[in-house]
Amino acid sequence: MIKKIIYVVGFALLYILILSITVIIIVFIRQARIDNKINNDISTFIQDKSFQQAVNVDGLNVITQQVSCGYAVLQMFGDWCGTDVTEESLYEEYEKVVTSTGNLFCNEMNKQFPQFTTIMHKNCTNTELLSLIYNSLKDGNPVPFEFAAIYHDNNEDVWTLHYAIITGMDVANDSITVVNPYGYVEKYTIHNFLKATRFDSYENMPFYLKLAFAFGIFEKNTVFIVKDRDIGKLGGG
Repeated sequence: MIKKIIYVVGFALLYILILSITVIIIVFIRQARIDNKINNDISTFIQDKSFQQAVNVDGLNVITQQVSCGYAVLQMFGDWCGTDVTEESLYEEYEKVVTSTGNLFCNEMNKQFPQFTTIMHKNCTNTELLSLIYNSLKDGNPVPFEFAAIYHDNNEDVWTLHYAIITGMDVANDSITVVNPYGYVEKYTIHNFLKATRFDSYENMPFYLKLAFAFGIFEKNTVFIVKDRDIGKLGGG
């Protein structure tokens, strides 16, 4: 009887192991297909005359995050549009961080800024991503986004999954301006920007993060496009 129980349990565990490995292989294959799809050629975008004029949104001030990058981006966006939202007020409200995934961050954008509609665009192709950013900036609205960023911690560079805000794009001069809540404004070339939004620049990404991307917990080439609910520009700048 004991041998039979051991046999059944062992078979069940083997079945679960095989099933788990099969699922992981399937989701990684799916993610590889997504990665291949989103990393399309951008030459048509670069050469398109309708994107040659530089676009910028002024009036968005950088801060250094104290709680989380998601909360810091909400605070910077709130400062820009005249809504009183701070990292501290958000943490006091929830007693935790509620912007750890793109969907949760988008929900919080819509909650904190009801004068806008925020739509999350995930796993965009390179050209779709750049077009969304350009048109949003042209309309006068900054663009929160997800990307791989380096955090400088006690003389050590640590790769992170990060939120920041795009405030400028100059295709002719190969430049994208990012307000980073690590406390500074930085400029990316378009190539390096896309490496960051696809998380290709993230060196030695841990397996658990690769798994999270494969299962759709995190997304690549993702932006949060903000549109005014009412006619006319409501934001600052």
